[in-house]
Amino acid sequence: MSGRNVRGGAHAAGGSKAAFAMFQQKDVAAGGTGKVTSETAGAPTNPASIKDRLLVWCQQTTKGYKNVNVTNFSSSWADGMAFCALIHHYLPNSINYDALNPKDRRKNFEIAFAAAENNGCAPLLDVNDMIEMGDKPDWKCVFTYIQSLYKHFVMMPEAKAARAAAAQAGQK
Repeated sequence: MSGRNVRGGAHAAGGSKAAFAMFQQKDVAAGGTGKVTSETAGAPTNPASIKDRLLVWCQQTTKGYKNVNVTNFSSSWADGMAFCALIHHYLPNSINYDALNPKDRRKNFEIAFAAAENNGCAPLLDVNDMIEMGDKPDWKCVFTYIQSLYKHFVMMPEAKAARAAAAQAGQK
């Protein structure tokens, strides 16, 4: 789907620390800071930490999606279904969620990452890296990408304007 899917894996080359460093570099290159702050994580509820708040946002956003139970930033994302659900929530026409199979991890990652990238999200995760990390992806890599999606879908002015317009249209 994109050239990103055929690159060598950062995880295999240098472990999860190298992969996380690569994601931080990509985040900075995409306009982020490479760091998590209270401003970038938002506050959908009132848990104590930024990580907890972002996890709650993921849980709320993916609630009701078949084959998705987000409890962490590692194993909950290993089959790609949670990524697809999260992106489908904001871009329903970009992913045919009902056609997905949790056993087809590679295809799920390809679909989710391509849909996000085609809609302006920074390509911070690599399909091959996610496949190589297996059932327990590095939580820092997943967290960094989810933080980027949150910034794109919730914090960006365009996203806020689109939600406001949709809410107004629904009231008419």
